[in-house]
This record gives sequence, structure tokens and C-alpha cells, in this order.
Amino acid sequence: MAKTDSVRRGGYSCGLEAAVDVVGGKWKPMILWALHTRTHRFGELRRHVNGISEKVLIQQLRELEADGIVHREVYREVPPRVEYSLTELGQALNTALLPLGEWGDTHMERVVARKAAATPAA
Repeated sequence: MAKTDSVRRGGYSCGLEAAVDVVGGKWKPMILWALHTRTHRFGELRRHVNGISEKVLIQQLRELEADGIVHREVYREVPPRVEYSLTELGQALNTALLPLGEWGDTHMERVVARKAAATPAA
């Protein structure tokens, strides 16, 4: 495919740009990782993704749902119950993120040490 053809595909110049557009930011990969083993209710997700606010979690889940990555199932019962799971597309994206997580596990100490060295003492 010629470069001009790829630029026309949604304005992305490469596949990595499209992937980062879907999963970019601090929270989306963490949400995907939380959903990789099973379906979660909202409260479970919030507890699993440390540090995320309710407002941001709602926003990120809506974006992931709009991108076809997360499925939101609403159960009409009292009290209402909502569950989130990965779609087939979301599972494929999570599989693609596995090597990134492995890299992080392997190099975590080095990353933490560099960040600590770069942070000025108070």
C-alpha cells in the first residue's frame, strides 16, 4: 500500500499511530489489563486500577466502548448491575500489549531508579 493510501486511512500514517490513539494515556492499558482475565463490575475495576478517579474511569470506559474494545452489559435489575468485558478486538489488543508488560516487568527496577534520580529532592 502506498504511503498516500495509508494517510487516507482515518488520517493515520501507520498502524502504531492508530493503536496508540485507541490505547493511549495512563489508564486505558491498566483498564485493559484488569479485564484480561474476566468480566468486572465498575467498583471492581475502580479498585483494581489504583489511583483512577470515578470520573476518569467512566470517561475511559466510554471511549474504549466507542472504539469497540470494551463491551458494557447493563442488567435491568434492582439495584442495576453493569459489567464490563473485553470484546474480541479488545482481547487482540491486550495480546499485543503483553510484550510491553513483559518489558516493564524486566526493566521496572531500572525505570524506577531513573525516575528517582531525575526527581529533585524536596
